[in-house]
Amino acid sequence: MSKFWICWLTLISLRVFAEPTTAAFDGANKLYEQGKFGEAAASYEKLLQSGQASEAIYFNWGNALFKAGHIGRAIAAYQQAQRIAPRDPDIRANLQFARNQVQGPTFLPERLSRLLGKLNLNEWTCLAAGAIWLWFTLLILGQWRPAFKPSLKPFVIWLGLGALCLCVCFSAAFYADRLSRRGIVVAQEAVVRQAPLDESQSTFTLHDGAELQVVDQKDQWLQVRTDPQRMGWVHRESVLVQPSS
Repeated sequence: MSKFWICWLTLISLRVFAEPTTAAFDGANKLYEQGKFGEAAASYEKLLQSGQASEAIYFNWGNALFKAGHIGRAIAAYQQAQRIAPRDPDIRANLQFARNQVQGPTFLPERLSRLLGKLNLNEWTCLAAGAIWLWFTLLILGQWRPAFKPSLKPFVIWLGLGALCLCVCFSAAFYADRLSRRGIVVAQEAVVRQAPLDESQSTFTLHDGAELQVVDQKDQWLQVRTDPQRMGWVHRESVLVQPSS
């Protein structure tokens, strides 16, 4: 079976096993199975607004949005699911499948961003904190038992370097998750202009699902870029700015 059809079969499947059974959740799943994708998406969204956020609801919401023709909003839903379960293969497959449908320029995550995405921010925090505490424990043990110092020295050095690398990774993940602003085009087309004015000359056009880096904001305009060569201003209403965790 080709990779295309594997991804498609994954995309149309619903996730029910990871979610506690509720009447609202079951009702949304039934709407999806009946082909009422817009109504299903609205039902999943109500569940999320009521505080019942989970990987399963975001995943199913993304599926319903995609089937309803809202590629950008589907990508945003899959990304929210991935924040909760960063290594889930189904979420990753559906997210990539949706991204493959986007036409025109879009922001492509760098290799470092993809590496950092293997873990969520909480996991990077725990790894960095655990390495630091273990490093301090070895230092204290060396002071408490001077005879152990020679044998502990290489462990202290390598663990210190490892803790430093994990702290750098945590800092980069924190910046990407909390400080760097990202956006997704949720209109069929969004014209990017040279200045935040309707009369300004257009530079290029973005399509539904295009991912962006948000650089600045002025009134109802966002300055965005998809790569170092493409930057401009787009109407705020055409872009879903992703919230920080």
